Amino acid sequence: METIQIMEGIRLEHPEFLVFLAFIPLAVLLFILARWRRRRNLRRFGEESTIRRLMPWVSLRRPWIKFLLLIVGWTCILLAAINPQTGSRFGEATLQGIDIVVAVDVSRSMLAEDIQPNRLERARLSVMRLIDELEQDRIGLVAFAGSAITQVPLTNDLRAARMLLRTLGIHSVPEQGTAIGSAIERAMAAFDMNAPQERVLIILSDGENHSDDPVQAARQASQAGIAIHTVGVGRPEGAPIPEYQSGRLSGFLRDSQGQTVVSRYDESILKEIAMAGGGRFHEGTGPDMGLQRLLRELRDLDRQEYKATVYAEYKSRFALFLALGLALLLLEMFLFERKNKWLEKLQLFTPAGQVPVAGKPPGK
Repeated sequence: METIQIMEGIRLEHPEFLVFLAFIPLAVLLFILARWRRRRNLRRFGEESTIRRLMPWVSLRRPWIKFLLLIVGWTCILLAAINPQTGSRFGEATLQGIDIVVAVDVSRSMLAEDIQPNRLERARLSVMRLIDELEQDRIGLVAFAGSAITQVPLTNDLRAARMLLRTLGIHSVPEQGTAIGSAIERAMAAFDMNAPQERVLIILSDGENHSDDPVQAARQASQAGIAIHTVGVGRPEGAPIPEYQSGRLSGFLRDSQGQTVVSRYDESILKEIAMAGGGRFHEGTGPDMGLQRLLRELRDLDRQEYKATVYAEYKSRFALFLALGLALLLLEMFLFERKNKWLEKLQLFTPAGQVPVAGKPPGK
């Protein structure tokens, strides 16, 4: 691999927590308002200078210092949760690999639990294991049900691919059904047809209720130089499709006659697609659904060189913010709003020419 350019970069692992920073200005505004009301209420009892003499141990600055420590401390804790990361982002580099697009069926039938925990979760975890085994290959992700969308464009940034894969679910595609043909067409659009690399499409599906002509789409993809492999997800006996409300199982999907719908795994259509696409059908077994075995076969393909932007591993910096935040919050706990009479007795700033006498203030 020939690296051409190196640049330092910063990124946030959990940017979704940035929204909580909006509460900091609100907290500052509420604190200022509370101090203003307190000062206004004290003025009802007399002149401010008189009230100060009556309350000699009350500090006007310490509440502000405590509040500043509290705000900065919690801001550091929040930054630790966001986890800023630093690392080197490599510029253009010459790599050798193949282009792989994985199309995952996210229709409701994939919620069937004939394999544990369910078909969709097993498919998602198997793709995660596949990404972990990739080296210099590029990967893309297509989600499909009644239609298809590109979840992850073709990339060699495997960390980003893992992150987006975690969001995959039945709500990724609004239209229900199983349009495998649409998934193949979307995958064809995801490939860089001008690149010299080998192009491979892997389809993970239960094969049920296909609503278009996936075999014809597979033939077109094969003519364009894309090899299609299919992976069957499910068991022949099938299973009912669970329905959830508020994250809890509320029952099972029923048809118009009130009968429980049983989703049955159909491998025949998946075999036809693989045959038309110049690939192989793989029965999904084991924790990785057979994808690692398939990857070993793909590594025997001709691996062409290509140029890409490569990202190095980033180092987390949350520990620095966490330590600073905890230290500031601990300091805020031990700082009292009242003046410390022992510190007052030290009289560190005695006017020049005066010697402090024990028990007698200087100047008296």
